Amino acid sequence: MLEWILEPWPWYVTGPLIGLSVPLLLLLTGKNLGISASLRHIGAICAPRSKLPYLSKDYNWRNHIWNLIFVLGIIIGGFIGNFILSAEPAAFLPTSYQSLGGIALLFSGGILIGFGTRYADGCTSGHTIMGLSALNWPSLVASIFFFVGGIISTWLILPLFGL
Repeated sequence: MLEWILEPWPWYVTGPLIGLSVPLLLLLTGKNLGISASLRHIGAICAPRSKLPYLSKDYNWRNHIWNLIFVLGIIIGGFIGNFILSAEPAAFLPTSYQSLGGIALLFSGGILIGFGTRYADGCTSGHTIMGLSALNWPSLVASIFFFVGGIISTWLILPLFGL
């Protein structure tokens, strides 16, 4: 009976579940879904006397503690899903990334994603899931370019590194 939970779920089940979580979060709490803002909260916690306007003392991270709990839940849920509710746990990193070139690619990709997230004023989940459901024009533009960047990375950049 529980065998179905150990297998990957199809997109037509998980997609609507993710899609329904957005209005549910908005209706029950009045909060928007997004992950990248949690970096600001963590920065404000770690550097409470920062002179950066982004982390200024006027910014009250305590109002956003729910977002940090949400991110912690994603991490714990991913661990449970991979190691407890999976017939065959996935590797943390594919073997193709376990080299000096792979590490350099991951590091530079992380820097670019961090810059892009700040520049676009949100991450892929925030814009594509929350922003599109709220019919935000900037989220549509950002989502289009997320896909364009993904296609360019997959078909042009990754083959240069042999990945």
